[in-house]
Amino acid sequence: MAAEQPIPIYTNLTDLYANLGTSLNHAVRWNNLAEEFKRRFGRKPAYIARAPGRVNLIGEHIDYALFGVLPAAIERDILIACAPRPVPSSSTTVEPHHSPGSVIAENLHPKYTRQAFSPSQKSKDIGDDEVHVEGWHLDINTQELRWESYVKAGYFGVLNHYFAPMNASGGEADHPIPVDLLVTGSVPAGSGLSSSAAMVVASTLAFLAVNGKLDDQKGSFGAESRLSKGGLVKMAMENEKRVGVNSGGMDQAASVISNAGSALYITFFPALKALPIQLPPRSVFVCANSLVVADKVVGAKRGYNLRVVETLVGARVLAKVLGIDIGEKEKITLREVVGRLVGEKKGEEMDVGDLRRVLERMGKEVEALKPKGRAAGDNELGVTMDEMIDMSGLTPALFQEVYLSWVEVEATHFQLYKRAKHVYAEALRVLQFQESCLTTAESSNTSGGSSVLQNLGRLMNESQTSCAELFECSCPELNELTQLARQAGAFGSRLTGAGWGGCTVSLVAENEVDAFISRIRDTYAPYRGLEGEALSEVIFATRPSSGACVLKFD
Repeated sequence: MAAEQPIPIYTNLTDLYANLGTSLNHAVRWNNLAEEFKRRFGRKPAYIARAPGRVNLIGEHIDYALFGVLPAAIERDILIACAPRPVPSSSTTVEPHHSPGSVIAENLHPKYTRQAFSPSQKSKDIGDDEVHVEGWHLDINTQELRWESYVKAGYFGVLNHYFAPMNASGGEADHPIPVDLLVTGSVPAGSGLSSSAAMVVASTLAFLAVNGKLDDQKGSFGAESRLSKGGLVKMAMENEKRVGVNSGGMDQAASVISNAGSALYITFFPALKALPIQLPPRSVFVCANSLVVADKVVGAKRGYNLRVVETLVGARVLAKVLGIDIGEKEKITLREVVGRLVGEKKGEEMDVGDLRRVLERMGKEVEALKPKGRAAGDNELGVTMDEMIDMSGLTPALFQEVYLSWVEVEATHFQLYKRAKHVYAEALRVLQFQESCLTTAESSNTSGGSSVLQNLGRLMNESQTSCAELFECSCPELNELTQLARQAGAFGSRLTGAGWGGCTVSLVAENEVDAFISRIRDTYAPYRGLEGEALSEVIFATRPSSGACVLKFD
């Protein structure tokens, strides 16, 4: 299983570059980062941690409902060079930059300023003059977007999984070491290509590596076990929540588990699994940045986090309508609803054919989520907070505890019907997309399979329509860019990532890529006049890349 494999640790660049792809000059970037680290900190790095961004080919906003998705890692990535900071023997820990676990973090991008921070340990008075140390703490501002917050988020997980509080082990504390970091990235921030998840994954890896936790692991203060790719995904998911995003896991899984040359079918129920999917021959995916910055943290209350709550509440209401038993405080997902509906055994996963049939059925069952008692002609399909609580069957206090106590949301109407309808239809499209790819691979079709590409393109177009009209996570610029892409010859085009801005992904025939990019440059107003590197920064073809790794220096 791909998720059970260890994190790759390379000691030479030849082996590492062979897994990254060929469209970018990786050697120059890695060497420049190492040299700049030496210039700034006076010594070469001990490690460089890498985590790629990802493009989601299809399956938007369904990972946190526990349905499978189909992303691919891209060659563009986040790199973090790191090394232990030597503390002079004459130094005392009263100097902040020499304190245990202190971090000096710099970024090659000039707009990001140098940051210095140190972890602390939370404690509370438990009486009789005793103090209990509960765990590590880092000050992360979830209200303001700051680059170092993602670095801190990765560090947080390493601290709390691998370093016991001072009084928890009964012996001398295992302190994290002081660290210097230098970050660079080629994944555009806010583009929908998952720069935030890549930053958190790379940060987690950097702190694991520099503290010696990749070679000799004792996570959560337990038995020794080397961290697997699946384990890193789960840790990175937990870590990203520290910046205020309730992530479903697709971004982290794609960044960590992907293999070069393949997309990745990732399922989350009943456990994380990843299956490489060979794409049809001569097919290329082109990413185009709408240049509308979309960060999940900034608009989370009305965007990403609101959608998480709407899908969870919709699942409860649907389970109630279908007569499915559900615990009073249980946050059942839309995937778990279909499993219980057909008697899926706990810990088992139904056959793909059975899942496809029940998803087709759910396209009709979701009609039960439409609000009742509305006047004729009322096109409002959402419900008020009071109506939603009443539909859930919970008391207001219990509803608040289960669905709102852990997240901030802001809305006058909650779109349970539209969100559930999108999720079930999108989950079905993922299975259909995967089936088309597998059929092509099994038939050894090397002709490019125009009919297959057309079918994949149709599914991508349907996904875009659903994202725009049912999940309402598109925007005018994304709608325009996908339409222009189809007119420019793409088989299909859709938003990728959380939406509300960021990138589109278009399926294009290999021999049409250059002409396609030229047509988009000439028709999408923000691109007009761009040439060379400036153009390649906003629109580029991508091949699937390998996942996260670490380069260890001698």
